[in-house]
Formats: sequence, structure tokens, C-alpha cells
Amino acid sequence: MRISARAQRIEPFYVMEVAKAAGVLAREVAHTDRPMIFLNIGEPDFTAPPLVQEAAARAVRAGATQYTQATGLDLLRERISGWYAQRFGVDVPARRIVVTAGASAALQLACLALIESGDEILLPDPSYPCNRHFVSAADGKAVLIPTTAEERFQLTAAKVEAAWTDKTRGVLLASPSNPTGTSIAPDELRRIHEVVSQRGGITLIDEIYLGLSYDDAFGQTALAIDDNVISINSFSKYFNMTGWRLGWLVVPDALVPVVERLAQNLFICASTVSQYAALACFEAESIAEYERRRAEFKARRDWFIPQLNALGLNVPVVPDGAFYAWADCTAVAEKLGISGSWDFAFETMKRAHVAVTPGRDFGTAETARFVRFSTASSMAHLQESVERLRAMIANPAR
Repeated sequence: MRISARAQRIEPFYVMEVAKAAGVLAREVAHTDRPMIFLNIGEPDFTAPPLVQEAAARAVRAGATQYTQATGLDLLRERISGWYAQRFGVDVPARRIVVTAGASAALQLACLALIESGDEILLPDPSYPCNRHFVSAADGKAVLIPTTAEERFQLTAAKVEAAWTDKTRGVLLASPSNPTGTSIAPDELRRIHEVVSQRGGITLIDEIYLGLSYDDAFGQTALAIDDNVISINSFSKYFNMTGWRLGWLVVPDALVPVVERLAQNLFICASTVSQYAALACFEAESIAEYERRRAEFKARRDWFIPQLNALGLNVPVVPDGAFYAWADCTAVAEKLGISGSWDFAFETMKRAHVAVTPGRDFGTAETARFVRFSTASSMAHLQESVERLRAMIANPAR
């Protein structure tokens, strides 16, 4: 059977490959005194709050399970619009919001609507691997631009300008970012968008962790800059609805019918039950619960990052959002007699029964010395992980 060149360009999602290996070992040690602790997957350990669950049950009982329009329930689009006004003080009209089957579908729709074959899209190195694969699936080319800790592992306007060629179509950013948990300073983001706009390009920004921002200097939506910015968001992270597969896309008015037409053909609509459930996300009781959980994620960050640094797993930039720690494992790997984060991840999996994500997924060779820890787990699990890692590092002989 002949496989398309497009499919062959898509690399494995190594985050999930490591997760599969961790899952196999987890079953072997499940009944021991040291079961596997998962600090590898970016999935909140919280589930949808009670009002959201009840709204889903009501929709099922009422038989509200037929297709919605491709752009989503009008009431949900209005609720999302209201959230932007309340949370960020930004006017985002409901007509510009398209509800999607997760942020992944939103990114796919944006890429298919805007990228021609051979177009180049600039991304930071490191960045979430699936983002560059969405570009590739649309027959574009993702161009990774190395970033530094001093730049918060984010693109700058100067680097975008220097990398721009006649093939460049635009930028795909993430703020806060996976894997680093860092955001782009609003002034720098504005400068990046100016560089892009002056060249007739597109600014795509993944804001799925925006609700989980811990620093007022960064927790602002790019939609405040210009109506031509295209933002991707999700109910998975801040709203704790990962498996419900629900997200949204904010686009300029002219792009709404284009995205709608693509969505009609590719997805018909997002899950109807999930949409009705998501209406309850914006109730005062739910928002209060989400804010309590955001504070818990911040508390985990504030405890965990110093612990990693003390172990020699240096986190060069304290994350201002999301639930990740991007740590340089070079010194510890050398002490353990291994090379790079890939071997480090499997070593911690086997010896400490702690699953983490190696940097291989997130960019070029430079990321191979980093490992991503997810703090989307309980404080008890984080504390136990630190103790196990400390014991492993103190006894490097295998």
C-alpha cells in the first residue's frame, strides 16, 4: 500500500510513545510499594466541576444530542465572548468565534484555511510538536527558530524579521507555551505582530493555557492587539475538559465563512453534549472552582521548581503559566552515566518509577538536553517524585 508523502512527513508523537512505555511498566509495578507516578502528560488531574457534569447529563436526558451548526451553539459562542470581556476586558464578538472539536481541530482548520503548499511558518524552538505537524499536514513547512532562556524560549520581533523570506506566510506562537510554561511579553508580541502584518503575513497564537496564567504581566490575550490576530483556545486545560474534545478559534470576520465551510466538511460540528456542558463552565460557581484550581497549580509550581533546581535539574526560566517545568538534565544525566533527556526519561521511569517527557519532541538537537515535567498532578505525587529522584541521583550506580 502506498502511503502519502504527507503522512510520512509526520513524525511520531514521542510524548505518547514514552507514555505507552510508562503504561506498560506501570502495570508491572501497580501493586508494589512504588507505583508509577505520571509527570509526563499535560492533562489536569482535576475533572470537569459538578455544574458542568450536571449540564452534560441534562443534555443527554433531554435528547439534545443532534448536530449543531458547524460554528457551534450560538449561546456557547456568546458565553465565550462574555468570558473575554469579563476576564481580559477585550471585546471579542460572538460572530468571530468558531467552536471546534478541541484546539487540535481549531489549529487544523486555521492551517488549512491559510497555508498554501510550500508556505513557511515560523515557530519557536522549543515548541509543541503537534503545532508544526499541523503546518506540515497542510503542505506547509514549519521553520523552527532557536530561542534562549533570556528570550523566555519565545520568538522575538527581531528574530522573526531576520528569518522572514519570500516563502514565509506567518508565525505560529504559543503563550503560555508547552513545554516551557513561559509567555511572550505583550509589548514584544505586539512588535512581532507588526513585523508580520507589515509583510502581509498571519499571526496564529495558541492560547490554550492562557487561563492558567500566574503573572499579570503576561496573562493577556493577543486578541487585544488586533482583530486580525487568530487565536486558538480550548476547554481542556483551564476548564479541565480534556476528553470532552472541545475548543474554539477566534478569527477575523472575513475568515468565518471559510472556516465554517471547512468545518462543515471535515467535522460537521463539535460534540453537542460537550457544548451544552461547556455552557456551565461560565457560571459563577464554576469560575470560582476553576480559580481555586488555578491557585493550586500555582502552589505546585512554587514548591516544585525550587526542588528541581536543588536536585541539579535546572529550570532556567520560571514558568509564568500552564503546568510545566522545562529542566536542563545535563548535569544529572552525566552523574548517572547516561546521555541526554531521552535516556534520562527511561532511567527515571525504570529506577524511580517516575514518568517524564524527554525534550526530543519539542524541537531540534538543542532541546535534547531538556526534560519536561508536568505539575498537573497532586502535590503528594510531586513530593513523592522528588524523594524518588533524590534517591536515584544520590545512588548513580545501577
